[in-house]
This record gives sequence, C-alpha cells and structure tokens, in this order.
Amino acid sequence: MQQFSNQLVTFCVQLILARILLPSEFGLIGMLTVFVGIATALFEGGMTSSLIRVSEVDTKDYSTVFYFNLGISIFIYLLFFLFAPYIALFYRQPILTNIARVYGLSFIFLAFGTVQNTILTKEMKFKRQAIITFPALLVGSILGVVLAYIGFGVWSLVYSILATNLLTSFFLWFSSDWRPKFIFDIDKFKLHFNFGYKMTLSSLLETIFTNIYQIVIGRFYSPILVGYFTRANSLMMLPVGNVSTALNKVVFPLFAKVQHDVFALRDAYKKIMLIVLFAITPIIVLMALLADQLVVFLFTEKWLPIVPIFQIICFSGILYPLHLYNLMILQVKGRSDLFLKLEIIKKIILIAIIWISCFYGFTALLIGNVVGSIIALFINTYYAGTMIHYSMKQQLLDILPVFIISLCMGLVVFFINSNMMAYNNFSRLIISSSVGTVIYLLLAFIFKFQAIKDIQKIIKKNDTSY
Repeated sequence: MQQFSNQLVTFCVQLILARILLPSEFGLIGMLTVFVGIATALFEGGMTSSLIRVSEVDTKDYSTVFYFNLGISIFIYLLFFLFAPYIALFYRQPILTNIARVYGLSFIFLAFGTVQNTILTKEMKFKRQAIITFPALLVGSILGVVLAYIGFGVWSLVYSILATNLLTSFFLWFSSDWRPKFIFDIDKFKLHFNFGYKMTLSSLLETIFTNIYQIVIGRFYSPILVGYFTRANSLMMLPVGNVSTALNKVVFPLFAKVQHDVFALRDAYKKIMLIVLFAITPIIVLMALLADQLVVFLFTEKWLPIVPIFQIICFSGILYPLHLYNLMILQVKGRSDLFLKLEIIKKIILIAIIWISCFYGFTALLIGNVVGSIIALFINTYYAGTMIHYSMKQQLLDILPVFIISLCMGLVVFFINSNMMAYNNFSRLIISSSVGTVIYLLLAFIFKFQAIKDIQKIIKKNDTSY
C-alpha cells in the first residue's frame, strides 16, 4: 500500500507536470540524477543493508551508523557545492550550477532519517512507513505542481524533491522511538563498514552505469533528448519498479532469515521471482505494444518522440527483477566481495558496448543497453544460482512459460490494435489492454501456472511462509 499509494501520487503529479513543463526541464534534472545517486550511495555506505543483514544489533550499531551517515552526507554536500560549476560545464548548461547546489541539500535531509527507516524495515513495520512517507510525498508533490503552475519551471521539480525528503526525515524522526546516543563504536563501525564499503562500491558502479545513458546523451546530444529518455525510462520502471520495490522491503529480510538454509532460500527465491515476472511481463508487453496511445493519453502529443525509446528499453525492463533477486542472493550470503567483482566485470563490458554503439547513433546506443542487460543476466544468474543450487538453465526454463504466453498475448493485441485505426486513442488503449489481460490470465489458468496459486494464497493470507 505504501509503494502503490506513493506511486499513484507521483504518477498523477508527473502527468500534470508533463503538461506544464518542457521536456528539456525534465532533462536538466535527469542530468543530475547520476551525481545525486552517487552521493546517496556514498552517505548510506551500504551500512544500512548491513544493519538489516546482521541478526543481533543494538543502539551502538544504530548510533554508529547514524553518525557516519550524517557526517558523510555533510561532507558530500560540500563537495557537491564546490563541484557544481564543473557539472554545469560538462553538460554546457550554466543553470545546473545553482540547481545542483540547492538540490544537494536533500543528502543532508535524507541522512537524518536513514537509520529510523532502516529500523522499521528490519522490523517489517511497513504500515508505519506508509503513514510516514505518504503525507510527506503528498505535500511535496502539491508544492511542485503549484510552483510549476505559477511559472517556477525546473525549480518546481527541485523544491518538490527537497520538501518531500525534508518532511520524510522529519516524520521518521518524530514517529520513531529510537534516538541516537552519543556513541561511535569502532568495533561496530568495522563490522558494518567491512560489509558496507563493498556494497557502496557496487552501488556506486550501479548508479553510474544505470544513469550512464543520461550522461552520454546529455554530453553529446541535448537536454531535450535526456528529457525524452528519462521520461521513457520512468514510464518503463513504473510497473517494474513498483512491484519490485514493494516486494524488496519484505524479500531482503525474508531471504536474510533463511540465508543458512539453502533449500528454503532457493524455494523463496523461485517463488518470488515467478510471481514478480508473472505480474510484470504482460504489463511491459502491453505498454510497449500500445506505446503510441499510452503516451498521447498520459503526456500529450509533445512527448510522442519517447515512443521508440520506450519500446526498446522495455526489453531490459522485463529482465530487471531477475537481476535484482539474483544479486540479493549474493548480499544475504554475505558475498559483498563477489558482488563487487561481478559489478566491475559487467561495467567493463557495458563500457565496451557503449563505446561501440556510440559510433552508430542514438538508436544503437539504446539497443546496446538491452544487449548489456542480457549479458549481465547470464553473469548474475550463474553465480547466484550456484549458491542456492538453482542453475541458470533451471531458472530460464522456469520463466520461459511466462514469456511464451506473454508473446502469444502480444501477437493477439498487436493484431487487434492494428485493426482499430478508426477508433480514438483512449478506446484503442482500453479495448486492446483489456483483451490482452483476459487472454493472458486465461492462458495462465489453462496451463495451471503456479504463480496464480501463490498469488491467491498471498491474497487469502493462507500461506504462512510470507
């Protein structure tokens, strides 16, 4: 409920802002995404993941991590402030200097509430998290819309983010029973840092290379193309990110609890993976096939250039949950060293792909992204599968039926949509997606997909393994 209510607000606000603001203004924020991600990864330090992973923690653990996060966040903001002109120079956008310096305050705001939020996650108190985060997001979003309406332009996005982060930490702080003590335990720091720094380096690599396309596009193309790519990527991640993020809060603590039982961990992994793919794959397929109608309906015709971008990156979106849960296995097994090594290998491969595809234009750059995702999938599934006795071949065979019935559904939807040219965009969108959903569920019931049964058990709360 927290994840989907938050995303409902975010989605509605983004629809409004997409009609008021220009693609280039979204592009300016997109250019900063990688730098903000790097800074966030540094001040979190991977130590919050360590707090969740370790079974026994006390106020010494929490206080030590709190002060580390806060101190690093202040230091990073100062660096961000000093280097803002160079970021602007890199992109040839002078306005980014002031935007970066104001946006960077969010690092400090977030640091105040990181440990409190981690405690709630570790204790699986998601109801309280929802009550805290939703009002903060709502107020911040309303502020963004009001500022955009009265002409603040790109600054409406900046102030909206700042207000949301500030209020989130404020609510976390005053709704939590935990308060930091004046303790910084060196032994506790070493315990969490030894696990966390490898996760931090991995997170840095992931952040840089997740956003490397914004960097390349912003440097060699234009802000408007960054805006198109950012909007297309956020649309693709709407179903993928929501389902995955909602489950992640439960999945990581769940995996951590059974980390020493290989067979229980494998069964939990398999069940979660199949449920997520069963839910996400048909949605992505439908969105890609109906992209023209979807974009016009949501964002108006000025955003139509994102359609081919969106359709290409949808292929990598389907693979996202597989990457996520395979890497989570390495984390709960405490193999942050292997996690880091694999990230380095994958990023070297991605650099080569980007370098080659750059010679062939923007479309080739996008296709290279998909190719890199496929190669990374084989690497992730091989090593994680070895740890839980669930080979890459077995994983691919288990998920193949989902892809097959999604493909069958997609062919039918493509035929129907192609023969509805006389209808308006909204009618085509509703009819085609409705028919596709019915066909997909019908095929799943006919072939007795296990994911259907698992979802029914979750809804009925009869499966005590969750």
